[in-house]
Amino acid sequence: MILHGYFRSSASWRVRIALALKGLAAEQRFHHLRKGEQRAPDYLALNPQGLVPALELDGDVSLTQSLAIIEYLEESHPTPALLPGDPVQRARIRAFAQVIACDVHPIQNLKILARLRALDHDDAVVNEWARTTIAEGLEACEALISKEKGPYCFGDTPTLADVCLIPQLGNAERFGVDIAWPRIQEAAAACAALPAFQQAAPDQQPDAE
Repeated sequence: MILHGYFRSSASWRVRIALALKGLAAEQRFHHLRKGEQRAPDYLALNPQGLVPALELDGDVSLTQSLAIIEYLEESHPTPALLPGDPVQRARIRAFAQVIACDVHPIQNLKILARLRALDHDDAVVNEWARTTIAEGLEACEALISKEKGPYCFGDTPTLADVCLIPQLGNAERFGVDIAWPRIQEAAAACAALPAFQQAAPDQQPDAE
C-alpha cells in the first residue's frame, strides 16, 4: 500500500493512526498542501478532489476520503476492531467520528480558511472562525461520550472515534482552543500512551517541518 498525505493533514493523520493500530505498513508519499502539490496532474489522477489522503492498493486501485479508507482497513483487517460492539454501539462510534470528519474539520481546514482570507477577512477573524468551529464540535463530542466508560472514547480500546478525535485535538491546540472537557481529556491521555498514536503524530513524519 502507498499512503499519499501531508504531515499536518488531519485526514492523513487519521489513516496513519488506523494503519498503526492494525499493525499495517504503507509506503508514504508526501504532497505539500501549502505549496499546492496536491493539485499536480499525476496526483489528481489518483484523487480528483486534489485532497489528501489517498491510499493506493495493488492492482492500480486507489481509495480516497479518510473514513472510507479506514472502513476499508476495518473490513480487510478486522483485528483489532475500530468499530466494535453491537450495531447501536457502532452507530454511536460512527456518529462521533462524523461530527469531526463531516461537520467540524471541513469548515476549518486550510481551503476554507484561505477562502475567508480571500474575502478580505483578517487573520484575527479567520482564527476566531476556526476556534469557534472546533470548540462547538468538541463540546458536542464531549456530550456524546459523557456517559461512555473510558478510558478511550467508547470503552477500554481505541475506536474510530479516538482515531478522529486526536487529529482534531491537534487542530484545536494550534488555534488556541482550551481542551477543558474531562472525557475528551481522559481519552486523549489514553491515546497518547499508545505507540500507534505516537508514531502517527505529525512531528514523527519524514515531511514534518
